[in-house]
Amino acid sequence: MPHTPPHRTPAVRRRAVLAAAAAPALAGLASAPASAAPRGKRPRALPGGGDLGPNVLVFDPSTPDIQARLDAVFREQESAQFGTGRYALLFRPGTYHGLNAQLGFYTSIAGLGLSPDDTTINGDVTVDAGWFGGNATQNFWRSAENLALVPVSGTNRWAVAQAAPFRRMHIRGGLNLAPSGYGWASGGYIADSRIEGEIGPYSQQQWYTRDSAIGSWLNGVWNMVFSGVEGAPAQSFPNPPYTTLDTTPVSREKPFLYVDGGGYRVFLPAKRTDARGVSWGNGTPRGSSLPLSRFYVARPGVSAATLNQALAQGLNLLLTPGIYHLDQPIRVTRANTVVLGLGYATLIPDNGVTALKVADVDGVRLAGFLVDAGPVNSATLLEVGPPGAWRDHSANPTTVQDVFVRIGGAGPGKATTSMVVNNRHTIVDHTWVWRADHGEGVGWETNRADYGVVVNGHDVLATGLFVEHFNKYDVQWNGQRGRTIFFQNEKAYDAPNQAAIQNGPVKGYAAYKVGAGVTAHEGWGLGSYCYYNVDPTIVQHHGFAAPNVPGVRFHDLLVVSLGGQGQYEHVINDLGAPTSGTSTVPSTVVSYP
Repeated sequence: MPHTPPHRTPAVRRRAVLAAAAAPALAGLASAPASAAPRGKRPRALPGGGDLGPNVLVFDPSTPDIQARLDAVFREQESAQFGTGRYALLFRPGTYHGLNAQLGFYTSIAGLGLSPDDTTINGDVTVDAGWFGGNATQNFWRSAENLALVPVSGTNRWAVAQAAPFRRMHIRGGLNLAPSGYGWASGGYIADSRIEGEIGPYSQQQWYTRDSAIGSWLNGVWNMVFSGVEGAPAQSFPNPPYTTLDTTPVSREKPFLYVDGGGYRVFLPAKRTDARGVSWGNGTPRGSSLPLSRFYVARPGVSAATLNQALAQGLNLLLTPGIYHLDQPIRVTRANTVVLGLGYATLIPDNGVTALKVADVDGVRLAGFLVDAGPVNSATLLEVGPPGAWRDHSANPTTVQDVFVRIGGAGPGKATTSMVVNNRHTIVDHTWVWRADHGEGVGWETNRADYGVVVNGHDVLATGLFVEHFNKYDVQWNGQRGRTIFFQNEKAYDAPNQAAIQNGPVKGYAAYKVGAGVTAHEGWGLGSYCYYNVDPTIVQHHGFAAPNVPGVRFHDLLVVSLGGQGQYEHVINDLGAPTSGTSTVPSTVVSYP
């Protein structure tokens, strides 16, 4: 069935103000923080390993009433967009029959094998949009990982929006990325997955697929990007809107929990260069692993001081599902440290601190957690490397994967810069950095956040960069030799008037700005949309700004005015036709300069 033309259905209602019904906190979710050591004595060494807590549900094929337990979690989480519930649903290796795991907010499902094929569900892992009237554009914050599925109908439905990764999945059939009824859907991410049948995006406005193998791809709306994907459609932007790279320059898959004998381990996939296809196709994947005893298994309620004590001891961090308030930054100072969250573990910095800071060291892996701004302004929320970081990390980069940032929505939040990347060679692999446009604590100054992502480090690669609604630049890229494969953006809806976004002589702040001193930068498949619904007369000069030098190159750019609520004059700098009227038709530039 063809997708509904974008101008005929209310896609932008994803960002309409929503009455966010906060789900009640789960009894027993938080454990008490570790007690302070007596004055003058060293704190007792913290143990590694331990129980994963009440919100990690672990199943094996003999577990009774699996479906009933899955349904109970879904009932709680289906519409709890800004609730406090957090869950991880983990399946031990084996074969399961007749399951339909419907995933709501802050719910992750994963297999516990080394390969997706170790854990097979004859059934479905489903995301649909019944809770929101068939509109999938607010299906945020959920994930599927490391499972093989044999869908009941032959096709699995995965109708998601931002912050909903689909990793290391093997679908023995097709994949439908639209909600039932083919309503609105606005973008997502697949990596390291094999889908044997057809992928139908239908109404998905944009999508990024990396290092995977697919049977075929059905259609495209505005911006479909592929890198390292066997079976991807050929390069053809803008009609159809396919941006296709044969390989991904550098990638290193997300760490994941698995079972080995009776115990848990965390697998650390190896770095790949010029990657194409899945990392797990020929038996055991390349990489190394750590036993759970090398991790401090954190529970909500633990103090930042205790987390830092664990790191200082040489332990890694496993953040079990829940909400963690921080009165000081989590400090990652040791090379090869892993900070892995389960079930959308959420860090909230109190009193304006930075939630997490990484030193200028090799091989740090940050994965699978959400940073939620606090009510007191933080200068930064996530700092990957200190200012002035200079060391070469090309052999063993830091990776930031499925780490999401939110300012407002669940309550008041402020941050000047949400994520800053100072370390060289960092790989940012799938992030959604979002200044909320709906929920609680939302307003032009109420959840003020000037910058989404600022990149100062050289040689940084972003694969799957989603950054939206910031008061000034959504992305400011100052480092040399940066690369971005896929960028999705919406400018802030709630700008009160033209003067509020005026950038000196320029009308509006670009969604993605490359610094004036940068001489080498490249991007593929980048889109920016505007929906200035408070003042539809606002004009944005361009979506993208960059120096006009030979080493700064962009491929396949677009800007869109959603329903004519505001307009762009150009695509990049002074290049590209303006958007016009209410047609919601993209203006494109295939190559810059």
